[in-house]
Amino acid sequence: MIRGNGPHIRYYGSGSPSWISRAVWQPRRKNSLQAESSMGTNTKGATRIVMNALSARLGGGQTYVLNLLESLPEQLDAEIFILAPDSLSLPLGRENVTKIQVKWPLENPFTRAIWEWLYLPKLLKRLDADVLFCPGGIIGAHVPKGCKTVTLFQNMIPFSLMQRQRYGLSYMRIRNWLLERALSRSMAKADCVIFISEFARRVIEKKVPRLPGKTIVIPHGVNPVFRNNREPKPDWLPAEKYILYVSILDVYKAQLEVVRAFALLKARRPTTEKLILAGPDRSQYARTVQDEIERLGMSNDILLTGPVAHDALPSLYRNALINIFASECENCPYIMLEALASGRPLLASCREPMPELGGDAAVYFDPSSPQELAEKLQSIIDDPVRIADLSRKALERSLLYDGSRAAHRTWELIQDCA
Repeated sequence: MIRGNGPHIRYYGSGSPSWISRAVWQPRRKNSLQAESSMGTNTKGATRIVMNALSARLGGGQTYVLNLLESLPEQLDAEIFILAPDSLSLPLGRENVTKIQVKWPLENPFTRAIWEWLYLPKLLKRLDADVLFCPGGIIGAHVPKGCKTVTLFQNMIPFSLMQRQRYGLSYMRIRNWLLERALSRSMAKADCVIFISEFARRVIEKKVPRLPGKTIVIPHGVNPVFRNNREPKPDWLPAEKYILYVSILDVYKAQLEVVRAFALLKARRPTTEKLILAGPDRSQYARTVQDEIERLGMSNDILLTGPVAHDALPSLYRNALINIFASECENCPYIMLEALASGRPLLASCREPMPELGGDAAVYFDPSSPQELAEKLQSIIDDPVRIADLSRKALERSLLYDGSRAAHRTWELIQDCA
């Protein structure tokens, strides 16, 4: 995290629009106009980029935005205005980064969509924006003439009919159906679309017209703290060695199958290791997982941690005997890349794009088969030579996913689009 002496605070005056709260302004470069007078006056030639990160409310969405800002190139001649929720704490010490806060309650995606449709065009015009960048994937407004649009595709679930059907007749199923249409429209009309895996680009180019020729693949990058961590195992973890799976508990993440696989492993060998499932666990699916743990008599062998702070993850990965990533539907998961960077053996889902990302540095299994996962675990867990080999390969593979390099490519693309 970039540290500074704290942001220089300035506020909009009485003429500020009622739909924007007081903004926290970082200090400008010396040759810039004052914050209050620069609104709508792009006279100094720097590219004005508005990033709509209002949907970055947790997990990978926030990680992506923070990684971009922490690796902002010093030589980038741009002013960056960020629409972000209060929960997203931006890095300090960046003179050309401004956070704009919105008065509306935008936790609800439908309320957020209404605000973007009504007021985002006015803000873009007021800022004289050159580029609107939407890391959430949806361009929720008509942009002024001369303002280019760049969108990022991250969410594969809306484009998987099988995964949508697993939610039954529920709010999540309807939401994902609507997201498929909104994301498709946004990508079709964007000036440039960033994909984070070749797999995703192949899938979406078949579904969305007018994409070829305006897409680029820039995979996520990993913060170097995940490679360089040497901290001891956290005190709150069990004393025994552990197998780790970091992820929100959700139906497509297959924690239920992982629990059953661990029970099979324990039945086949004297397993003293614990299984740790680390991630938010307040969904109905999480309760189903908890019930299965109790049914199998594994309450003393499997730990559900609930949410874990992001800065605690490097040590958690690094001290695991084996990391697991069992998701059935992904695009370019940070969790898998972070697990690789920890330099520990990784067992990953065989569903794309996991093999694209992990190459020969991971062992793959069918996430719907507890039997297969148990067999793969058993083949590795008592083999120190293979553990050492997979650890080395994981660390080497992670070097392909450099956070600074990915951020620099992204900022250069956005600026070139203008």
